[in-house]
Amino acid sequence: MSWLYLALAVVFEIVVGVSADKADGFKHLWWTAAALVSGAIATLFLSLALLTFDVGVGYALWTSLAEVGIVIVGVLFLSQKLTWRAMLGIAVILTGVIGLNLS
Repeated sequence: MSWLYLALAVVFEIVVGVSADKADGFKHLWWTAAALVSGAIATLFLSLALLTFDVGVGYALWTSLAEVGIVIVGVLFLSQKLTWRAMLGIAVILTGVIGLNLS
């Protein structure tokens, strides 16, 4: 169940990233509200996941997977470019997450 909580926390954290971008510095009320609400929900699910995961591992998984997810959403839906440097960074992040999870 903790993996489901972590997955939901990651999904809502991706929503935070996209909403914060669309809020444009708090200029758009609904996007700002979406960022704040989804941030609270993401934190709730992270807290539930941390009942099982060590805090260092759980938080690292949450932030890293959300970061990769935001990059993917940006490329697929927000017309952002994926450079070889970004792909290298994603590979390094995923390698670190796998290594941390195996430790």
